[in-house]
Amino acid sequence: MSEDPITLEEIKTIPIVETLIRVGNANLEVMGFTEHGFRHISLVSSIAYNVLRLLGYPQREAELARIAGYLHDIGNVVNRSGHHLSGAILAYYILEQTRMPPDEIFTVVSAIGNHDEGTGQPVNNVAAAIILADKSDVHRTRVRNKNIAGFDIHDRVNYAVERSFLRVDPDSKQILLELDIDPHISPVMDYFEIFLSRMMMCRRAAEFLGCTFGLVINDKKLV
Repeated sequence: MSEDPITLEEIKTIPIVETLIRVGNANLEVMGFTEHGFRHISLVSSIAYNVLRLLGYPQREAELARIAGYLHDIGNVVNRSGHHLSGAILAYYILEQTRMPPDEIFTVVSAIGNHDEGTGQPVNNVAAAIILADKSDVHRTRVRNKNIAGFDIHDRVNYAVERSFLRVDPDSKQILLELDIDPHISPVMDYFEIFLSRMMMCRRAAEFLGCTFGLVINDKKLV
């Protein structure tokens, strides 16, 4: 009798996974980056799963998105630059030690390796879901700099976002990123200045899943 497919809950029990996430997030804090720890990866994991399930994709494919979302930033333990590639390699060696079949391993690996806006592409459904989930996590809880006067533009834009929600409408085939931004902290134009490439990537990911992508800021549809 064949074994049950591996799940995210089992991945979480692998000791090195916790270490990679914790140390990678600590490294980024030293470099002045926003939070990339358990809060971020858990949210990306959950959103990626929900995107595929709401659009009617198979449960197993959605579970692979959960796993990829949880592991997508482990490459930060090596360096922020190229973290998507080092993370994909690390994920391969972790998953190869489990009972996960090769085709599933490489689905997860390719999703991790394609989530960075510099070179990433929605090469499969899991990768598309990871892109949408990762790029939609903009929120003030990610800011670790306690000195507001010392905020850079990334800190300021993230801190200005009071609510972010990725809305998936399977009937209209529309995916909307809804943001509530305090314009006194950061003008909307600042968001476009630093996140335009991410929004373009989200549009490609949504189109891969047969949907359109839109951006709504303070109840106004901008894209």
